[in-house]
Amino acid sequence: MKVCFVGIGSIAQRHVKNLRDICSQHKITLTVDALRREDSLNTLENLFDHIYYSSSNLSRDYDAVFITNPTQFHLQTLGNLYHNSNNFFIEKPVATFQQKNEIEMYAALQEKICYVACPLRFTSVISYLKNNIVPDKVHGVRCICSSYLPDWRPGTDYRNIYSSDKKLGGGVSIDLIHEWDYIKYIFGIPKKIVYVNGKKSGLELNCEDYASYIAEYKDKIIELHLDYFGRKAIREIMILEENDTIIADLINGTIRYLQSEKVVNLQEGRDDYQKRELGYFLSLIKGKQSNINDISEAYKTLKLTQGIVEES
Repeated sequence: MKVCFVGIGSIAQRHVKNLRDICSQHKITLTVDALRREDSLNTLENLFDHIYYSSSNLSRDYDAVFITNPTQFHLQTLGNLYHNSNNFFIEKPVATFQQKNEIEMYAALQEKICYVACPLRFTSVISYLKNNIVPDKVHGVRCICSSYLPDWRPGTDYRNIYSSDKKLGGGVSIDLIHEWDYIKYIFGIPKKIVYVNGKKSGLELNCEDYASYIAEYKDKIIELHLDYFGRKAIREIMILEENDTIIADLINGTIRYLQSEKVVNLQEGRDDYQKRELGYFLSLIKGKQSNINDISEAYKTLKLTQGIVEES
């Protein structure tokens, strides 16, 4: 199997290591190429089999291309390497919302497999909720993802990462798109969204550091809060259903039923669900799965981050 990574930051490095583990386990020979900028500060030659500085030197028959560079370059990269593979793994989000015309153009193309990452769907917590929650019996949901941006990457100045820069796809609204992805995955698309965002903290960034949403469904209300300034990381989903109140903790891997006092422990490492997602992608390109998050679906989620409900 031969793949190429465009962008060799932290998420690409994790994917490469996990992909090597998966292929080793299944006795699959893996070759990993990388396309990088000549001025890149990363020194990761030992992680890749070949490193190239020009797309003209890349193979034309990769089994898959992983697009893991900054958000604003995703679609440009897809266009540049469109004929180098039939299968593309695109990191979330698919693009910045300002690139909506390009997104719509690629969404209309069906000859390639373009999967947009949605890793939280592969966590044990979200899988449990998907399989055990009956949406029709839920009246209210409160979701929160709060953390302190300077703590995200120890040893790296938060002011120099894409999350702090609006033009690179930063800002909590789309940077934390995972929340809207799992909401859509479990509960579907709402009828209406009220959306507010802005900057309230003293963090040095040029994008919003909070976003709050109230989403109205026919039979339920969902509230979502996102921020970059919470000093203690919280990622929880409170579900108010007919017979119980459930709190799903994505950080600690627990499901707590407050009325019945039932507790479900689902602790796992980040690599566990990331490997499940990669395994799914490998099955997808082998024709054994349908694409659960193509560019069209990813665009619907991106619209929700902007408070826009996809027309039916």
